[in-house]
Amino acid sequence: MLLFVMQTVIICNMATVKVKFRASSVEAREGVLYYQFIHRRVVRQINPGYRIFPWEWDCRSARIVLPEAYAFRYDYLRALERRMAEDMKRLRSIVLRLERAGADFTADRVVELYRSSGAAGRGFLGFARELIEQLRQVGRERTAESYTSAVNSFERFRGMSGDVSLEEMESELMVGYETYLKASGVCPNSSSFYMRNLRAIYNRAVEKELTPPRNPFRHVYTGIDKTVKRAVPLRTIRKIRDMDLARSPEMDYARDLFMFSFYTRGMSFIDMAYLKKNDLRNGILAYRRQKTNQQLFVRWEKPMQEIVDKYDTAGSPYLLPIIRDGGKDARRQYKNASHLINRRLKAIGERLELPVVLTTYVARHSWASVAKSKNVSISVISEAMGHDSEHTTRIYLASLDTASVDRANRLVISML
Repeated sequence: MLLFVMQTVIICNMATVKVKFRASSVEAREGVLYYQFIHRRVVRQINPGYRIFPWEWDCRSARIVLPEAYAFRYDYLRALERRMAEDMKRLRSIVLRLERAGADFTADRVVELYRSSGAAGRGFLGFARELIEQLRQVGRERTAESYTSAVNSFERFRGMSGDVSLEEMESELMVGYETYLKASGVCPNSSSFYMRNLRAIYNRAVEKELTPPRNPFRHVYTGIDKTVKRAVPLRTIRKIRDMDLARSPEMDYARDLFMFSFYTRGMSFIDMAYLKKNDLRNGILAYRRQKTNQQLFVRWEKPMQEIVDKYDTAGSPYLLPIIRDGGKDARRQYKNASHLINRRLKAIGERLELPVVLTTYVARHSWASVAKSKNVSISVISEAMGHDSEHTTRIYLASLDTASVDRANRLVISML
Protein backbone atom coordinates (compact mmCIF):
# COMPACT_ATOMS: atom_id res chain seq x y z
CA MET A 1 0.00 0.00 0.00
CA LEU A 2 1.49 3.31 -1.10
CA LEU A 3 1.81 6.32 1.16
CA PHE A 4 2.54 9.70 -0.42
CA VAL A 5 3.69 12.43 1.96
CA MET A 6 2.76 16.07 1.50
CA GLN A 7 4.93 18.93 2.77
CA THR A 8 5.23 19.04 6.54
CA VAL A 9 3.12 21.75 8.15
CA ILE A 10 4.86 23.26 11.19
CA ILE A 11 2.35 23.94 13.96
CA CYS A 12 4.90 25.15 16.50
CA ASN A 13 8.52 24.46 17.41
CA MET A 14 7.75 21.00 18.74
CA ALA A 15 4.68 19.97 16.75
CA THR A 16 4.24 19.23 13.05
CA VAL A 17 1.57 17.76 10.80
CA LYS A 18 2.05 15.72 7.65
CA VAL A 19 -0.79 15.11 5.22
CA LYS A 20 -0.73 11.61 3.77
CA PHE A 21 -2.63 9.69 1.14
CA ARG A 22 -3.44 6.01 1.57
CA ALA A 23 -4.53 4.34 -1.66
CA SER A 24 -7.41 1.89 -1.58
CA SER A 25 -6.60 -1.82 -1.89
CA VAL A 26 -9.31 -1.92 -4.58
CA GLU A 27 -8.17 -0.56 -7.93
CA ALA A 28 -9.84 2.67 -9.13
CA ARG A 29 -11.49 3.30 -5.73
CA GLU A 30 -10.99 6.48 -3.75
CA GLY A 31 -8.19 6.42 -1.21
CA VAL A 32 -8.00 8.29 2.10
CA LEU A 33 -6.30 11.55 3.02
CA TYR A 34 -5.29 11.72 6.67
CA TYR A 35 -3.15 13.83 9.00
CA GLN A 36 -0.14 12.54 10.88
CA PHE A 37 0.37 14.72 13.96
CA ILE A 38 3.84 14.58 15.52
CA HIS A 39 4.70 16.04 18.93
CA ARG A 40 7.89 15.19 20.81
CA ARG A 41 8.47 12.25 18.47
CA VAL A 42 5.08 10.77 19.30
CA VAL A 43 3.04 10.12 16.15
CA ARG A 44 -0.77 10.07 16.03
CA GLN A 45 -3.20 9.90 13.10
CA ILE A 46 -6.30 12.00 12.44
CA ASN A 47 -8.77 10.94 9.77
CA PRO A 48 -10.84 13.95 8.57
CA GLY A 49 -12.84 11.71 6.21
CA TYR A 50 -11.55 13.14 2.92
CA ARG A 51 -11.29 10.83 -0.09
CA ILE A 52 -9.64 11.26 -3.49
CA PHE A 53 -8.61 9.00 -6.36
CA PRO A 54 -4.93 8.00 -6.74
CA TRP A 55 -4.56 10.10 -9.90
CA GLU A 56 -5.74 13.17 -7.98
CA TRP A 57 -2.65 13.06 -5.79
CA ASP A 58 0.78 14.10 -7.15
CA CYS A 59 3.52 12.27 -5.26
CA ARG A 60 6.27 14.46 -6.74
CA SER A 61 4.84 17.82 -5.75
CA ALA A 62 3.01 16.19 -2.82
CA ARG A 63 -0.31 17.94 -3.35
CA ILE A 64 -3.82 17.51 -4.74
CA VAL A 65 -3.93 17.62 -8.53
CA LEU A 66 -6.52 20.13 -9.72
CA PRO A 67 -8.11 19.54 -13.15
CA GLU A 68 -9.33 22.30 -15.45
CA ALA A 69 -11.75 24.69 -13.75
CA TYR A 70 -14.73 23.40 -15.74
CA ALA A 71 -13.90 19.72 -15.24
CA PHE A 72 -15.77 17.15 -13.21
CA ARG A 73 -14.66 17.12 -9.52
CA TYR A 74 -12.82 20.47 -9.78
CA ASP A 75 -15.13 22.08 -7.22
CA TYR A 76 -14.80 19.08 -4.94
CA LEU A 77 -10.98 19.04 -5.01
CA ARG A 78 -10.70 22.81 -4.70
CA ALA A 79 -12.99 22.74 -1.68
CA LEU A 80 -10.90 19.94 -0.16
CA GLU A 81 -7.84 22.18 -0.34
CA ARG A 82 -9.72 24.91 1.52
CA ARG A 83 -10.99 22.54 4.18
CA MET A 84 -7.51 21.12 4.74
CA ALA A 85 -6.19 24.64 5.25
CA GLU A 86 -8.97 25.25 7.79
CA ASP A 87 -8.05 22.01 9.57
CA MET A 88 -4.44 23.16 9.84
CA LYS A 89 -5.59 26.44 11.38
CA ARG A 90 -7.70 24.55 13.91
CA LEU A 91 -4.78 22.32 14.90
CA ARG A 92 -2.49 25.31 15.19
CA SER A 93 -5.05 27.12 17.37
CA ILE A 94 -5.33 24.13 19.71
CA VAL A 95 -1.56 23.83 20.13
CA LEU A 96 -1.10 27.56 20.71
CA ARG A 97 -3.90 27.54 23.30
CA LEU A 98 -2.22 24.72 25.18
CA GLU A 99 1.15 26.47 25.01
CA ARG A 100 -0.30 29.69 26.39
CA ALA A 101 -1.81 27.75 29.29
CA GLY A 102 1.74 26.83 30.26
CA ALA A 103 0.89 23.20 30.95
CA ASP A 104 2.70 20.23 29.45
CA PHE A 105 0.63 18.41 26.84
CA THR A 106 0.84 15.27 24.74
CA ALA A 107 0.05 14.39 21.13
CA ASP A 108 -2.95 12.41 22.38
CA ARG A 109 -4.31 15.51 24.12
CA VAL A 110 -4.07 17.58 20.93
CA VAL A 111 -5.84 14.90 18.90
CA GLU A 112 -8.53 14.59 21.58
CA LEU A 113 -9.18 18.34 21.56
CA TYR A 114 -9.22 18.43 17.75
CA ARG A 115 -11.84 15.70 17.58
CA SER A 116 -13.98 17.09 20.37
CA SER A 117 -13.89 20.60 18.87
CA GLY A 118 -15.44 19.18 15.73
CA ALA A 119 -18.04 17.14 17.58
CA ALA A 120 -18.89 19.33 20.57
CA GLY A 121 -22.58 19.53 21.34
CA ARG A 122 -23.69 17.25 18.54
CA GLY A 123 -25.72 14.09 18.54
CA PHE A 124 -26.19 11.84 15.52
CA LEU A 125 -28.48 14.27 13.72
CA GLY A 126 -26.17 17.20 14.47
CA PHE A 127 -23.20 15.26 13.15
CA ALA A 128 -25.20 14.26 10.08
CA ARG A 129 -26.22 17.86 9.30
CA GLU A 130 -22.63 19.04 9.59
CA LEU A 131 -21.44 16.20 7.35
CA ILE A 132 -24.08 17.09 4.77
CA GLU A 133 -22.93 20.71 4.79
CA GLN A 134 -19.32 19.60 4.32
CA LEU A 135 -20.36 17.44 1.37
CA ARG A 136 -22.14 20.40 -0.22
CA GLN A 137 -19.07 22.59 0.27
CA VAL A 138 -16.88 20.09 -1.56
CA GLY A 139 -19.34 19.65 -4.42
CA ARG A 140 -20.74 16.21 -3.55
CA GLU A 141 -24.34 17.27 -4.10
CA ARG A 142 -25.74 13.84 -4.96
CA THR A 143 -24.44 12.27 -1.76
CA ALA A 144 -25.59 15.27 0.27
CA GLU A 145 -29.10 14.97 -1.19
CA SER A 146 -29.28 11.23 -0.40
CA TYR A 147 -28.11 11.82 3.16
CA THR A 148 -30.56 14.70 3.61
CA SER A 149 -33.49 12.53 2.53
CA ALA A 150 -32.54 9.81 5.03
CA VAL A 151 -31.83 12.25 7.87
CA ASN A 152 -35.16 14.04 7.34
CA SER A 153 -36.96 10.71 7.59
CA PHE A 154 -35.08 9.71 10.76
CA GLU A 155 -35.78 13.14 12.26
CA ARG A 156 -39.51 12.65 11.64
CA PHE A 157 -39.27 9.32 13.45
CA ARG A 158 -37.56 10.95 16.44
CA GLY A 159 -40.24 13.64 16.60
CA MET A 160 -40.39 15.37 19.98
CA SER A 161 -37.60 13.13 21.30
CA GLY A 162 -35.14 15.17 19.25
CA ASP A 163 -31.54 14.24 18.55
CA VAL A 164 -29.90 11.07 19.77
CA SER A 165 -26.29 10.74 20.90
CA LEU A 166 -23.88 8.67 18.84
CA GLU A 167 -23.58 6.28 21.80
CA GLU A 168 -27.36 5.72 21.75
CA MET A 169 -27.36 4.66 18.10
CA GLU A 170 -28.08 1.01 18.86
CA SER A 171 -29.74 -1.93 17.13
CA GLU A 172 -32.97 -1.64 19.13
CA LEU A 173 -33.41 1.99 18.05
CA MET A 174 -32.96 1.16 14.37
CA VAL A 175 -35.38 -1.77 14.57
CA GLY A 176 -37.90 0.67 16.04
CA TYR A 177 -37.23 3.07 13.16
CA GLU A 178 -37.75 0.27 10.62
CA THR A 179 -41.08 -0.61 12.30
CA TYR A 180 -42.08 3.06 12.06
CA LEU A 181 -41.28 3.10 8.32
CA LYS A 182 -43.34 -0.04 7.68
CA ALA A 183 -46.29 1.41 9.60
CA SER A 184 -45.99 4.60 7.51
CA GLY A 185 -46.37 2.60 4.29
CA VAL A 186 -42.75 3.00 3.18
CA CYS A 187 -41.77 0.23 0.76
CA PRO A 188 -38.81 -2.07 1.61
CA ASN A 189 -36.49 -0.52 -0.97
CA SER A 190 -37.12 3.01 0.34
CA SER A 191 -36.62 1.80 3.91
CA SER A 192 -33.37 0.14 2.85
CA PHE A 193 -32.28 3.34 1.09
CA TYR A 194 -32.73 5.31 4.33
CA MET A 195 -30.93 2.67 6.37
CA ARG A 196 -27.97 2.45 4.02
CA ASN A 197 -27.50 6.21 4.05
CA LEU A 198 -27.83 6.46 7.83
CA ARG A 199 -25.33 3.62 8.13
CA ALA A 200 -22.90 5.49 5.87
CA ILE A 201 -23.23 8.60 8.07
CA TYR A 202 -22.71 6.51 11.22
CA ASN A 203 -19.63 4.89 9.67
CA ARG A 204 -18.19 8.34 9.00
CA ALA A 205 -18.52 9.09 12.72
CA VAL A 206 -16.74 5.81 13.46
CA GLU A 207 -13.97 6.71 10.99
CA LYS A 208 -13.48 9.99 12.81
CA GLU A 209 -13.29 8.00 16.06
CA LEU A 210 -16.24 9.90 17.53
CA THR A 211 -17.85 6.63 18.55
CA PRO A 212 -16.79 2.97 18.66
CA PRO A 213 -18.22 0.64 15.98
CA ARG A 214 -21.31 -1.16 17.29
CA ASN A 215 -23.12 -2.02 14.02
CA PRO A 216 -26.59 -0.75 15.01
CA PHE A 217 -27.93 -1.68 11.55
CA ARG A 218 -27.29 -5.44 11.78
CA HIS A 219 -30.95 -6.35 12.42
CA VAL A 220 -32.61 -4.07 9.83
CA TYR A 221 -33.05 -4.62 6.11
CA THR A 222 -30.38 -2.95 3.95
CA GLY A 223 -30.73 -5.02 0.77
CA ILE A 224 -32.42 -4.22 -2.53
CA ASP A 225 -35.61 -5.97 -3.61
CA LYS A 226 -36.48 -6.48 -7.23
CA THR A 227 -38.20 -3.33 -8.40
CA VAL A 228 -41.44 -3.20 -10.35
CA LYS A 229 -40.75 -3.47 -14.06
CA ARG A 230 -40.27 0.00 -15.51
CA ALA A 231 -39.62 -0.87 -19.15
CA VAL A 232 -42.28 -0.56 -21.84
CA PRO A 233 -42.30 -2.43 -25.16
CA LEU A 234 -41.32 -0.97 -28.50
CA ARG A 235 -44.93 -0.53 -29.60
CA THR A 236 -45.48 1.76 -26.59
CA ILE A 237 -42.39 3.79 -27.45
CA ARG A 238 -43.86 4.25 -30.93
CA LYS A 239 -47.17 5.44 -29.42
CA ILE A 240 -45.33 7.97 -27.27
CA ARG A 241 -43.31 9.18 -30.26
CA ASP A 242 -46.36 9.50 -32.52
CA MET A 243 -48.73 11.25 -30.09
CA ASP A 244 -50.20 14.50 -31.39
CA LEU A 245 -49.18 17.02 -28.74
CA ALA A 246 -49.14 20.11 -30.94
CA ARG A 247 -51.72 21.84 -28.73
CA SER A 248 -49.68 21.20 -25.59
CA PRO A 249 -46.11 22.50 -25.98
CA GLU A 250 -45.28 21.52 -22.37
CA MET A 251 -46.28 17.90 -22.98
CA ASP A 252 -44.52 17.94 -26.35
CA TYR A 253 -41.32 19.14 -24.67
CA ALA A 254 -41.53 16.38 -22.04
CA ARG A 255 -42.12 13.77 -24.74
CA ASP A 256 -39.13 15.07 -26.73
CA LEU A 257 -36.81 14.73 -23.76
CA PHE A 258 -38.11 11.21 -23.11
CA MET A 259 -37.43 10.26 -26.72
CA PHE A 260 -34.00 11.94 -26.66
CA SER A 261 -33.10 9.72 -23.70
CA PHE A 262 -34.28 6.64 -25.59
CA TYR A 263 -32.41 7.64 -28.76
CA THR A 264 -29.19 8.13 -26.80
CA ARG A 265 -29.19 4.61 -25.28
CA GLY A 266 -31.17 5.55 -22.20
CA MET A 267 -29.13 8.58 -21.19
CA SER A 268 -30.04 9.69 -17.67
CA PHE A 269 -31.84 13.01 -17.30
CA ILE A 270 -29.02 14.63 -15.33
CA ASP A 271 -26.55 13.80 -18.10
CA MET A 272 -28.95 15.23 -20.68
CA ALA A 273 -29.26 18.43 -18.64
CA TYR A 274 -25.51 19.02 -18.55
CA LEU A 275 -24.78 18.21 -22.21
CA LYS A 276 -22.79 21.04 -23.81
CA LYS A 277 -22.87 21.99 -27.46
CA ASN A 278 -19.15 21.36 -27.71
CA ASP A 279 -19.77 17.76 -26.57
CA LEU A 280 -21.07 17.12 -30.09
CA ARG A 281 -18.25 16.96 -32.65
CA ASN A 282 -17.89 15.22 -35.99
CA GLY A 283 -21.08 13.24 -35.55
CA ILE A 284 -20.13 11.90 -32.10
CA LEU A 285 -21.67 12.98 -28.80
CA ALA A 286 -19.04 12.56 -26.06
CA TYR A 287 -20.00 13.10 -22.44
CA ARG A 288 -19.14 11.98 -18.93
CA ARG A 289 -21.74 10.44 -16.68
CA GLN A 290 -22.43 12.65 -13.70
CA LYS A 291 -22.87 9.58 -11.51
CA THR A 292 -19.59 7.78 -12.27
CA ASN A 293 -17.49 10.20 -14.34
CA GLN A 294 -17.28 7.46 -16.97
CA GLN A 295 -16.90 8.81 -20.52
CA LEU A 296 -19.38 7.58 -23.13
CA PHE A 297 -19.56 8.13 -26.87
CA VAL A 298 -22.81 8.12 -28.85
CA ARG A 299 -23.04 8.30 -32.62
CA TRP A 300 -25.29 11.24 -33.52
CA GLU A 301 -28.45 10.11 -35.30
CA LYS A 302 -31.10 12.04 -37.24
CA PRO A 303 -33.88 11.78 -34.58
CA MET A 304 -31.57 13.34 -32.01
CA GLN A 305 -30.83 16.30 -34.28
CA GLU A 306 -34.53 16.79 -35.02
CA ILE A 307 -35.22 17.25 -31.31
CA VAL A 308 -32.31 19.65 -30.81
CA ASP A 309 -33.43 21.70 -33.82
CA LYS A 310 -36.91 22.24 -32.31
CA TYR A 311 -35.63 24.39 -29.44
CA ASP A 312 -33.87 27.73 -29.38
CA THR A 313 -30.73 27.53 -27.25
CA ALA A 314 -28.93 30.49 -28.80
CA GLY A 315 -26.66 32.13 -26.26
CA SER A 316 -26.59 29.01 -24.08
CA PRO A 317 -23.65 26.58 -23.86
CA TYR A 318 -26.08 23.71 -23.25
CA LEU A 319 -27.32 21.42 -26.00
CA LEU A 320 -30.84 21.08 -24.59
CA PRO A 321 -33.05 23.76 -22.99
CA ILE A 322 -33.08 22.21 -19.51
CA ILE A 323 -30.63 24.52 -17.74
CA ARG A 324 -31.79 27.86 -19.12
CA ASP A 325 -30.42 30.60 -16.85
CA GLY A 326 -26.63 30.78 -16.61
CA GLY A 327 -26.89 33.16 -13.67
CA LYS A 328 -28.76 30.71 -11.43
CA ASP A 329 -27.78 27.47 -9.74
CA ALA A 330 -27.55 24.84 -12.50
CA ARG A 331 -28.25 21.85 -10.26
CA ARG A 332 -31.40 23.43 -8.83
CA GLN A 333 -32.61 24.13 -12.38
CA TYR A 334 -31.95 20.50 -13.34
CA LYS A 335 -33.85 19.17 -10.31
CA ASN A 336 -36.81 21.49 -10.88
CA ALA A 337 -36.92 20.49 -14.55
CA SER A 338 -36.70 16.79 -13.63
CA HIS A 339 -39.74 17.03 -11.34
CA LEU A 340 -41.70 19.02 -13.92
CA ILE A 341 -40.87 16.71 -16.84
CA ASN A 342 -41.70 13.57 -14.88
CA ARG A 343 -45.03 15.08 -13.80
CA ARG A 344 -45.91 15.73 -17.45
CA LEU A 345 -44.69 12.30 -18.53
CA LYS A 346 -46.92 10.74 -15.88
CA ALA A 347 -49.87 12.54 -17.46
CA ILE A 348 -48.85 11.23 -20.90
CA GLY A 349 -48.65 7.71 -19.50
CA GLU A 350 -52.10 8.02 -17.96
CA ARG A 351 -53.49 9.25 -21.27
CA LEU A 352 -52.07 6.13 -22.95
CA GLU A 353 -53.27 3.97 -20.02
CA LEU A 354 -49.81 2.52 -19.47
CA PRO A 355 -49.36 -0.09 -16.72
CA VAL A 356 -46.30 1.78 -15.38
CA VAL A 357 -45.77 5.37 -14.27
CA LEU A 358 -44.02 7.04 -17.18
CA THR A 359 -40.78 8.82 -16.19
CA THR A 360 -37.51 9.63 -17.90
CA TYR A 361 -36.08 6.52 -16.23
CA VAL A 362 -38.56 4.37 -18.17
CA ALA A 363 -36.76 5.42 -21.35
CA ARG A 364 -33.50 4.06 -19.95
CA HIS A 365 -35.03 0.74 -18.89
CA SER A 366 -36.91 0.44 -22.17
CA TRP A 367 -33.83 0.93 -24.35
CA ALA A 368 -32.04 -1.86 -22.49
CA SER A 369 -35.11 -4.11 -22.69
CA VAL A 370 -35.58 -3.59 -26.44
CA ALA A 371 -31.87 -4.08 -27.13
CA LYS A 372 -31.85 -7.33 -25.14
CA SER A 373 -34.97 -8.56 -26.97
CA LYS A 374 -33.07 -8.09 -30.24
CA ASN A 375 -30.22 -10.30 -28.97
CA VAL A 376 -27.79 -7.46 -28.35
CA SER A 377 -25.23 -8.92 -25.94
CA ILE A 378 -25.34 -7.98 -22.25
CA SER A 379 -21.77 -6.69 -22.46
CA VAL A 380 -22.69 -4.29 -25.28
CA ILE A 381 -25.77 -3.07 -23.40
CA SER A 382 -23.74 -2.55 -20.24
CA GLU A 383 -21.13 -0.56 -22.13
CA ALA A 384 -23.77 1.42 -24.00
CA MET A 385 -25.47 2.50 -20.78
CA GLY A 386 -22.36 2.95 -18.66
CA HIS A 387 -23.53 0.42 -16.07
CA ASP A 388 -20.18 -1.02 -15.01
CA SER A 389 -17.41 0.12 -12.70
CA GLU A 390 -14.50 1.99 -14.19
CA HIS A 391 -12.32 -1.12 -13.93
CA THR A 392 -14.85 -3.25 -15.80
CA THR A 393 -15.41 -0.47 -18.31
CA ARG A 394 -11.69 -0.35 -19.11
CA ILE A 395 -11.78 -4.08 -19.77
CA TYR A 396 -14.72 -3.60 -22.13
CA LEU A 397 -13.05 -0.67 -23.89
CA ALA A 398 -9.89 -2.68 -24.39
CA SER A 399 -11.71 -5.61 -25.98
CA LEU A 400 -14.95 -4.22 -27.40
CA ASP A 401 -15.22 -2.45 -30.75
CA THR A 402 -17.17 0.71 -29.87
CA ALA A 403 -18.80 0.55 -33.31
CA SER A 404 -20.85 -2.41 -32.03
CA VAL A 405 -22.42 -0.10 -29.46
CA ASP A 406 -23.36 2.38 -32.19
CA ARG A 407 -24.75 -0.42 -34.35
CA ALA A 408 -26.87 -1.56 -31.41
CA ASN A 409 -28.26 1.94 -30.96
CA ARG A 410 -28.96 2.36 -34.65
CA LEU A 411 -30.74 -1.01 -34.64
CA VAL A 412 -33.01 0.03 -31.78
CA ILE A 413 -33.83 3.42 -33.34
CA SER A 414 -34.49 1.93 -36.77
CA MET A 415 -37.25 -0.25 -35.36
CA LEU A 416 -39.40 2.71 -34.38
